[in-house]
Amino acid sequence: MSVDQTALPDQSASPSRANAPGTRLLTRLAVALMPLALAGCISAQPQPFTVATPIGPSAEYIALYGEQPDEQFPLPATDISEVDPRFLRREVAYPTREAPGTIVVDTNKRFLYLVRENGRAIRYGIGVGKQGMSWRGRATIARKAEWPRWTPTAAMIARDPEKNGPWAGGMAAGLENPLGARALYLYQGDRDTLYRIHGTSEPWSIGQSVSSGCIRMFNQDIIDLHSRVPTGTTVVVLNRMPLQTPEPGDNPDDLFGSESI
Repeated sequence: MSVDQTALPDQSASPSRANAPGTRLLTRLAVALMPLALAGCISAQPQPFTVATPIGPSAEYIALYGEQPDEQFPLPATDISEVDPRFLRREVAYPTREAPGTIVVDTNKRFLYLVRENGRAIRYGIGVGKQGMSWRGRATIARKAEWPRWTPTAAMIARDPEKNGPWAGGMAAGLENPLGARALYLYQGDRDTLYRIHGTSEPWSIGQSVSSGCIRMFNQDIIDLHSRVPTGTTVVVLNRMPLQTPEPGDNPDDLFGSESI
């Protein structure tokens, strides 16, 4: 039996389609374009990725502003989650001609510096009240108080009897006292400058300009500063703005109130 030769193509009789000139040209083009096709699938440069970092204050700062249960009035932790980190206590470079141990208050930038050796300082954030913007110069700490008492003046009571009237006889020391946990009293010789560095019952005001008071600090910060400086410490108050003056009928003490231990 013979095989029907017409059933299969006769490859020897005519050129193969794979070997045809048009087919070879297409094959070469495909090979040449292959790298470009692959490049379209693979990015030329790996894209970097970021690792999410924790939001909020570090554990170190949480500890600095944590509760202090051994205080005369147990001090709760201060919520610093909404505080600008610039105003949290830290050691910084601070070249100055002032001697180590000097306090420098920069009312415009809302910082207080305790000068240390080798061009360093401990920097604290502050809030500046109306009286804090009414004076500049050099003074010394003549008195220090722990958990001071506060008494509004008659003029303060007259201006805001609802707020200040209940404390006409004085506000006892405590967490709600506007002087906070500590106070430092500045004198020039025997003269009281009426300038105070003190704690606050309003920690949200640190870094701000406020309506009353002198230089306020977080309670944890004023406790720290109070422990580091003795009476007789020099305080330099920098104030680059025009000094605020009392309104008609005021006297400097009316801006702040009196204090006693």
